[in-house]
Amino acid sequence: MDYRCVQCKFAVKTLFVQYSPGNIRLIKCENCKSVADEYIECEFMILLIDLILHKPKAYRHLLYNVLHQDTLNVEEGLLWKFACGFLLLDAYRFLLLKRNEEEWGSSVKYASSVWICQKMLMDIFFGNFLFFCMFSLSTKNLLNTSVGVSRYKELFLAIFVSSYFKIFLIAMMVWEFPASVIFIIDLFVLSSNIVALKVITESTMSRCVGACLSAHAVKFFASQIMLKVQGS
Repeated sequence: MDYRCVQCKFAVKTLFVQYSPGNIRLIKCENCKSVADEYIECEFMILLIDLILHKPKAYRHLLYNVLHQDTLNVEEGLLWKFACGFLLLDAYRFLLLKRNEEEWGSSVKYASSVWICQKMLMDIFFGNFLFFCMFSLSTKNLLNTSVGVSRYKELFLAIFVSSYFKIFLIAMMVWEFPASVIFIIDLFVLSSNIVALKVITESTMSRCVGACLSAHAVKFFASQIMLKVQGS
């Protein structure tokens, strides 16, 4: 799989030429004549800021030039590691909501804590199962993408990586924030998923919004249904 120019998405064979350790020359894109990927010489914080600002070129650097298909084939289990991190952060989000509802505290009994953990597992796995089922259907119908396993691997990886905003939930372990902050982070995750999907599929923004919004909506309503079932 070729690398991509972060400016115009044109395929390039290599991103830089290394003459000696620490001495490299960035390759220019043959299509737009700009440096193919200037993030190679940038600090990680610059990349993170551009990701937070939802700049498509930052997502192209991350998805095409860092986590490209060759890397996935060499580093076995990378996709599963991202999936585990994705589910763990969802579990932490669930516990934060329960803490704000005063269901989780130092005085919670063992039986109650076990019941809360069971609810958490049911909510996380059932909600995300429906999320990815809906995401697969919507990308197939709205984006007209191929249904090969490798293609779905790229799409799922884009969702896992672009959900990095969930990491900011860890800040709530140190500082007290209202529950509304959790839903603000959810909105940032949704918008980041949309940009990543647009970058990886090169489809229109409206179609990417429809695909991601429908998947997140199904996950939200599934969680609400699970809460009602478990509360009854």
